[in-house]
Amino acid sequence: MFRRVEHVMGFPVSLRIDDPEVPEGAVDRMYGWLREADERFSPFRPGSEVSRLDRGEIAPEAVSAGLAEVLAIGERYRTATGGAFDVRMPGRGLDPCAVVKGWSVQRAAGLLTAAGVRRFCLNAGGDVVVAGGTAEAPWRVGVRHPDHADRVCAVLELTDGAVATSGRYERGDHILDARTGRPATGLLAVTVVAPTLTEADTVATAAFALGPDGVAWAAGQPGCEVYAVDAERRVRRTPGVPLAAADAA
Repeated sequence: MFRRVEHVMGFPVSLRIDDPEVPEGAVDRMYGWLREADERFSPFRPGSEVSRLDRGEIAPEAVSAGLAEVLAIGERYRTATGGAFDVRMPGRGLDPCAVVKGWSVQRAAGLLTAAGVRRFCLNAGGDVVVAGGTAEAPWRVGVRHPDHADRVCAVLELTDGAVATSGRYERGDHILDARTGRPATGLLAVTVVAPTLTEADTVATAAFALGPDGVAWAAGQPGCEVYAVDAERRVRRTPGVPLAAADAA
């Protein structure tokens, strides 16, 4: 078993590889890409491409292919949520972080797969990409309890795919409903299981921004399963959530 943890993009990124051998240079390239993504796409870095675009120093048609893809994803979910999710909040600068995190970590996972890594778990600040699990030995991913940091409210079992959670318990009311500019209410946490972390992370954030209606909306997104806790602390989940046997009972 191989393990490595680095602090990148403002949160710990941990990697576990269960392959007998780790391809030379694959892990360094993966972490290198995440550092590059932070430098290029962070709105908190004055010299980043995002900041330069926001200041009008780069024309929209001249952005890199990567940023164009990020902005296109943001626009797709802005339209899909009727404006509740938006990387351009009224009165605020361009902030595509809700897209960049899942998108960049999914790309990092793709670098591992392309290098020949078969069984791994990549955990980026609690959002997870897994590969190479089996029905007999799946990856087990805990869903944090929204009220108790030392507990989980569910355990998910996956072979391949991604899990992302949006909630208020770590950073308070940081997710805004772009339609009003006010903190989103009605949900304590939304966990989404999807084929990629690009989808899981963006859908989870968008669902949270929508409030109580976000659970049904997220459930209607292709390939997504949802486990949510609402403001009344009721669990709302789709039938296909891959709960461990003890939690599914």
